[in-house]
Amino acid sequence: MAETGDGKKEDADYKRLQSFPLIRHTDMPEEMRVEAMELCVTACEKFASNNESAAKMIKESMDKKFGSSWHVVIGEGFGFEVSHEVRNLLYMFFGGSLAVFVWKCS
Repeated sequence: MAETGDGKKEDADYKRLQSFPLIRHTDMPEEMRVEAMELCVTACEKFASNNESAAKMIKESMDKKFGSSWHVVIGEGFGFEVSHEVRNLLYMFFGGSLAVFVWKCS
């Protein structure tokens, strides 16, 4: 089945509609959550093809701003079970299917 120009337009429209961050779970205070979410969006846009670099940028920024021991996982199709400090967890999606998981351990 050949893809037409309409299929490409639909893909572009879907990506544009899915470009906002969707928070799946968080227990962060409002100010920290907003800052972490903006940082995740910036990193994912800057390093769109390199999740490792995006995760490193987020981790280093969170360590500087909110103290050390932050961890970041970025990708698609992963599961997790972690121990974390209370009020220091963010699980969100960006761009439709890219998951970003940020948490702090003591």
